[in-house]
Amino acid sequence: MDFQQWWLLAIAGAFALGWIAARVDLRALLTESRSLPRSYFKGLNFLLSEQPDRAIDAFIEVVKLDPETIELHFALGSLFRRRGETERAIRMHQNLLNRPDLPDDQRLHALFELGLDYLKAGLLDRAEETFRKLEGSTYGTDSQRHLLEIFEIEKEWKQAIEMADALQRAGTGSNQVRIAQFHCEIAQLALNESRLHDAKLALADALAANRQNVRALIQLGDIAVGEQRDEEAITSWKRIEQQNAPYVSLIGDRLIDAHTRLGRGEEGLKLLRSWLDANPSIDLLETVVRATRTAQGVEAANEVARQELHRSPSLLALAQYLDTRGQLSLPTQEDRGDLDVVKNLLHHHTRRLGRYVCSHCGFKARQFYWQCPGCSNWETYPPRRTEELETQRN
Repeated sequence: MDFQQWWLLAIAGAFALGWIAARVDLRALLTESRSLPRSYFKGLNFLLSEQPDRAIDAFIEVVKLDPETIELHFALGSLFRRRGETERAIRMHQNLLNRPDLPDDQRLHALFELGLDYLKAGLLDRAEETFRKLEGSTYGTDSQRHLLEIFEIEKEWKQAIEMADALQRAGTGSNQVRIAQFHCEIAQLALNESRLHDAKLALADALAANRQNVRALIQLGDIAVGEQRDEEAITSWKRIEQQNAPYVSLIGDRLIDAHTRLGRGEEGLKLLRSWLDANPSIDLLETVVRATRTAQGVEAANEVARQELHRSPSLLALAQYLDTRGQLSLPTQEDRGDLDVVKNLLHHHTRRLGRYVCSHCGFKARQFYWQCPGCSNWETYPPRRTEELETQRN
């Protein structure tokens, strides 16, 4: 028998084996399908017909008829939670936990899902208690992440620091930026209660966690101002320009006020002008224009706005220029009226351009946040307005 004949026999044999295997699989499938409740197939049919609510009702019927369908319990519980039906999700996972025959790994899974249900429902105490039970288990690290989330929501900053440090030791990545911000939150609470010594200690811890933390330098300057040590405040704020220059736009008003109290307003204005030249910023431009108007008059302020408009053209810079221009004496009432119309029209269009935007989730806000209100991430707001960021990208 030559090679071609052997080859044909091999192909025929492989086909025969495949046919036998298919028959066996088909029989097994038919046997399994007969054991499934009719509600299961009704649910599948509803899903295929894009009727999710009726599909859920059908699958719930399956769970009632066959309590052994553990994976279906988990699937339905997760679905309820995503749909915001947290009470149904909680009942589904509690029913699983009440089963004495539930395997240990499935019990841990059900407990973790129940913690997620409580967290979604805003029952933070119950969620914390549930996640605590999972520490040291296969769900321990994920539970710690959610515990950290709970501590941030509840503003339990010391516990948040401990949990972030524990996660970091577990090898989940650096949490130093976040830990530094937690210390800053503790410092801010102390500042609000005039406990300056406690605030200083917290800020020292913040800078120990992250030497690049701008917020701590701003707060140290604020403490120095409260203690009437403006020179020390200025020194602290100058460090921001050295380590993260774009953030100087956040302390422009503070800096000029401190210089003014020391009788060195012109020096402060000169410093701000140099920062504006090095790091063009709408926020810093507003501060420089305002300080120039106070120190040197409206014409000088208008000239600053005009120069910046030519150097870094933007609608926000134009609005600043027109604002100072409108404070100058114009030849006729008609000219003043025309300028007001342009200013109002421009203001209407620049409201959406004058916001800060989170680099992580895109949440926009009129004020600057250290923690994004949308995604809860820290230090994701660049100190730049929306129009400035779009100009940089283009």
